[in-house]
Amino acid sequence: MNNHADPSRRGAHARTSGPQGTQLFSAEELRRHTASGPHYDALDRASANRPVLQGASDSMEGKRFSLRAGRQTIGRHEESDIVIDDLSVSSSHAWIMNQNGHYVIMNTLSTNGTFVNDQRVHDAVLKHGDRIRFGQAEFVFRTRENGPLGGLRTLRIVAGVLVVAGLAALAWWLYAH
Repeated sequence: MNNHADPSRRGAHARTSGPQGTQLFSAEELRRHTASGPHYDALDRASANRPVLQGASDSMEGKRFSLRAGRQTIGRHEESDIVIDDLSVSSSHAWIMNQNGHYVIMNTLSTNGTFVNDQRVHDAVLKHGDRIRFGQAEFVFRTRENGPLGGLRTLRIVAGVLVVAGLAALAWWLYAH
């Protein structure tokens, strides 16, 4: 009998495979899988030059993808900018792009969805330490901003303190003489 003609068989097949051959998981299966994965310290730093996606689930442990300006495609397809070899990830799963200095993740109609901090999203602005999940593949978004003495923000604060201290010393010296 043809699988397409028998609804019970078609339903069983649809449960295990999405339109691009993506393996389907229930929300509960995804929660169970990610709850059992390793957790990384949120103070881990990105590469010296750019933000990264750092693997956080068992299957992605040790993987780091440096992010660049512009749009990058994420998916299982070999021509994706970031290739994730996991059956729960769609061929064309998501985009990540730098818009005005902020990284934005955008789901591209994937079968199992894109999640930021366990919330299903269509698009979201990312910040240091955000946990991003594509199907069962989980990553942590890392920037230099929150690293020890790293990032432009810290440099600006230190420079501001030095300028204020210098002006105070100059004012004291001028007043004393």
